Amino acid sequence: MDIRDESRGKTRSHTHRVLRGRNWFVVHLGALLVIAGCMQAVQDDVRPPRVDHHQHLLSPALTIAWKQPEPVNAERLIAQLDAAGIQRALVLSLAYAWGSPGLPPSDDEYAKVRAENDWTAQQAALYPTRLVAACSVNPLRDYALREIERCAAHPGLRNGLKMQFANSRVNLRNPEHVAQLQRVFAAANENRVPLIVHVWTGDDRVANPFDARDARTFIEQVLPSAPDVVVQIAHLGGSGPRLDPGTEAAMIVLSEAAATSHPAMKNVYFDITTNVVPESPDADAAFMTARIRQIGVSRVVYGSDGPPNLPAAESWRAHRDKLGLTIREFERIRTNVVPFLK
Repeated sequence: MDIRDESRGKTRSHTHRVLRGRNWFVVHLGALLVIAGCMQAVQDDVRPPRVDHHQHLLSPALTIAWKQPEPVNAERLIAQLDAAGIQRALVLSLAYAWGSPGLPPSDDEYAKVRAENDWTAQQAALYPTRLVAACSVNPLRDYALREIERCAAHPGLRNGLKMQFANSRVNLRNPEHVAQLQRVFAAANENRVPLIVHVWTGDDRVANPFDARDARTFIEQVLPSAPDVVVQIAHLGGSGPRLDPGTEAAMIVLSEAAATSHPAMKNVYFDITTNVVPESPDADAAFMTARIRQIGVSRVVYGSDGPPNLPAAESWRAHRDKLGLTIREFERIRTNVVPFLK
């Protein structure tokens, strides 16, 4: 009997262990399914952005100059927005490119800049409820202030001024460049023209690197010249998914200034535009997520950029899939609209 009782006891003990093991497996499997479900919910439950804050068209003239396959006109952009479920877009002129060292010098450079800006405005005017055009210029050119004045008086271009520091070869360590930027920002402020600024100047592989000191120069010496207009900083202050130690340090400086309510940042917004792509390493995506949260989602808007980047639908999906944001955070970003587009 003792042997039988001992055997029964062992049987009961073994049965309990098996049940406990099964229960542990079921509980943890359930937890994993919940986590997977939450991740899927972020992907499935977040609707498209209300506005794409960073788009481009490509004129026939620039198509030839850049040796691209075909132009991108308003009709093509609208089809892309429709595919993504996005209602409106801010279309940033590429006129600055005619003043970029990337193209051969031209005696009629300013005429090409004016024509590019005007073409962009004409295309946007074909869809007036959906597209808003912004002027563009290389801020270092001697005609920059004239073009800002002209755009400010143009009903289709006074909506904003786009500047691309890297392609314009801006060097924030050059006092003459900084002084010219101050004049340009002051002119935009005087004419009440919002600014969309690709503030990144380059990385350790190019001539004009961008790091923490350059970000501080921009905040302390350039931004104060435009205290009364909205400034939208492109790509969270970087250059899309491209990261090097200097760029990371600069982006941290910019996001810290926003987080600590630096006086120069009071009217500043940031767009997440190509900041992650499907191939982005997890560490890079985590860095971008941390910057968004440091800035605060109320200051962050969405943008897609133009070709050869991903179409709007795929770009938005990449941000949803790669960034570690909650549904509530994504919902805030997708509904944010910069004041000058409201």
